Amino acid sequence: METNDTPMTTDPQQAAPVAETETPSESAPQQNAPAADTPAPVTTDAAGISEPETAPQESPAAPADTPSESGPQQNAPAADTPAPVTPTPVITNGTKEDEAAYTLRSFLYDAADLAESVCTAIFAVMLIFTYLICTADVEGDSMVPTLEDADRLLVSRIGRHYDTGDILILDSESAYLFDPDGKLTACPGVGKDIVKRLIAQSGQEVNIDFDEGIVYVDGKALDEPYTNTLTKRDNRAFTYPLTVPEGYIFVLGDNRHISKDSRHPEVGLIPEDKIVGRVLLRLSPLSKFGTIDSSGGQQAESQRD
Repeated sequence: METNDTPMTTDPQQAAPVAETETPSESAPQQNAPAADTPAPVTTDAAGISEPETAPQESPAAPADTPSESGPQQNAPAADTPAPVTPTPVITNGTKEDEAAYTLRSFLYDAADLAESVCTAIFAVMLIFTYLICTADVEGDSMVPTLEDADRLLVSRIGRHYDTGDILILDSESAYLFDPDGKLTACPGVGKDIVKRLIAQSGQEVNIDFDEGIVYVDGKALDEPYTNTLTKRDNRAFTYPLTVPEGYIFVLGDNRHISKDSRHPEVGLIPEDKIVGRVLLRLSPLSKFGTIDSSGGQQAESQRD
């Protein structure tokens, strides 16, 4: 019996099936991986031993909210992630030197406005104290008990109509007296402002009974509760009765025994244009702050108390 020494060759198509494996081959590419339940193709080597092809390794599934490594991120923010805020760009014009110069200009403009406001305020105050009001300090005791030494007064410059009994501030630079011919002449006066009470004005007749100490104006005795003493001192400036010339006034102090007033040659008659103003109120001392009673001395007495 003849023996067939020819080696047997195995038909690749008739090779025994090989068990499926899920172990991926290291050399197999990861792209286009077959499905897990598809059998791997079988290959035959030269020795006739069949080996299965290793299926490509399947990539693990990526988390739902983790972007895939294989492709670029699609710039889709997560549902709970706030949209990024783009800062507004700061636009500057010019250099730091320009900004410093602008700041200096602004400062100079502000300083000029402030200086203008201050000057305006000072000018307004000067106008007020020149034409509307002023202050005056009492020197001496000629107006006691109504006013006392060192009292500070607020004086009104408004208006030129005054009433008998008003307390006035007067410019006594000159004294006006009658010469032997009966002409009114300016003579040296006290040389400073004085404060006195208005007794008579232009055209009124003044008569003083020095024996009784009573002052008469147009034949009527004055009720003078504001005086400290009776009017019994005659300083020989005039003879009485005296008619006050047009444009002049006759004044007396409340402390009649020591007051240097129209009875005295250094005061005499006062021109109306030498009236500085009318006293409104006493500013100091604060304990006596208040208005001055022009018609009597009761208010002054109550203020002193």
